[in-house]
Amino acid sequence: MKTEQEETQGGILTPPRSFGKIIKHLGPGIIIAGSIVGSGELIATTLVGAQAGFTLLWLILLGCIIKIFVQVEFGRHTVIWSRTPLEALNNIPGPRTRRTNWLLWYWAFMTCTIITQQGGILGGVGEAMTMVTPLTEEGRIYNRQAGENIRNKVNFSLQSKTNSQSGTIESGKKIVLPALELKSPPDVRYWVIIIAVVTAAVLYYGKFAIIQWVSTIMVFMFTVTSIINIVMLQSYENWAINWGEILEGMSFQTPGGSLSIALATFGLIGMSASELMTYPYWCLEKGYAKFTGVKDDSPAWLERARGWIRIMRIDSLACMVVYTFSTVVFYLMGAAVLGRVKLMPEKSDLILTLSEMYVPVFGSWAQIVFVIGAIAVLYSTFFLVAAGNSRMVVDGLGLFGIVPKDEKTKIRLVRLISSVWPLIALGLYLWFQAPLPMVLLSGIAQAFMLPMLGFAALIYRYRYMVDELKPGKLWDICLCLSAAGMFVVGFWVVYNQLIK
Repeated sequence: MKTEQEETQGGILTPPRSFGKIIKHLGPGIIIAGSIVGSGELIATTLVGAQAGFTLLWLILLGCIIKIFVQVEFGRHTVIWSRTPLEALNNIPGPRTRRTNWLLWYWAFMTCTIITQQGGILGGVGEAMTMVTPLTEEGRIYNRQAGENIRNKVNFSLQSKTNSQSGTIESGKKIVLPALELKSPPDVRYWVIIIAVVTAAVLYYGKFAIIQWVSTIMVFMFTVTSIINIVMLQSYENWAINWGEILEGMSFQTPGGSLSIALATFGLIGMSASELMTYPYWCLEKGYAKFTGVKDDSPAWLERARGWIRIMRIDSLACMVVYTFSTVVFYLMGAAVLGRVKLMPEKSDLILTLSEMYVPVFGSWAQIVFVIGAIAVLYSTFFLVAAGNSRMVVDGLGLFGIVPKDEKTKIRLVRLISSVWPLIALGLYLWFQAPLPMVLLSGIAQAFMLPMLGFAALIYRYRYMVDELKPGKLWDICLCLSAAGMFVVGFWVVYNQLIK
């Protein structure tokens, strides 16, 4: 009796049809979601909410949803042709050197900024650990003084708002803000060194499966906690979100001064350029292309290709639902709390400032609730991005002709580069020590990469597509709109950062 799936010689596998077995073969999206719900959502998206209020909710939603069509096109190309993303991009028309084209050269530059972003994320984890477990007396004093400073700002803003609404601002007792020039304690540096070294060791020895699942579970729990926070905010007059504010956020407005950060964030939220390129690597490791088999255009191959592409699309959709929901939650919290009191995350106060979003509901527990979640979210991103990008870097080194492309060399170099990656990020953080700008720099570079990836997706669709596997007209329209949106963001970044 035949089972639903039969594996044949060469790893070919009939795609599953039952719900349970389809779920079993999902996975790349879980890994990507674990890396997405990190710097883009927790840091950059919250910052946009703090600066723009609710006005840019439409752009946040658009940034999450619009990229899935390009993501699926990259995955489809990988399943059909069994090519790595960089191999596929190297076939895109345009200027090229002897071995590689223009896209791979820009990818190499972008990867350098991603390591810088990783340094910023590492700094965020170090700040969070310092808040939970300061290693020195200086760290404990800093936590107390910085916390008081931020709470004074919040109280002052709320009192000013109340006095302004009641018309008694002159008679209100004004809170004088202490002019504290706080120097970041050495604890943050100690923690980032510890975290980077431990991560490098774990990645080198390849024992990251447990951390991957623990991080995923913690990210899920933190997101649920954030949802509870949003719901509970509705019972507080100062923090409640009303339908008018939601409608304002969907009115397609672009407030002055916030658009530049919003469009930089567009490069990070949802599927960033890096994650769009990393996703097919995880599809390859999951086996979608291997299960489909080498392209031969036979009826059996076409049937397998349709099945595994369908599963890949389900995986991508599940990934999008997770990160879109999380992104909207973080944005609304940033707008509802930080935006109303004009409290902006800055430099070494980043995590402490963000934790203020949880104070209205959780009170004195806010820091503990937020920090534990922040550690999970940021470390998950730090860990999984290092693991994913190491595979892409090894692939790129092979295409540039720097290293051999045999499988044995690839496995050895993936371990080496994935362990060196956290140490480079450590060095960059110790040099800059400014998590927020480090994260946003990568956002700008990745936003500039988006139109290139949109162009590549269109080439995959209209030049390399197998006729029998063509999507419908509605999908083509959405893909073109997705690519167009990426072009707008990318060229706006060029204009704003290089020309204006």
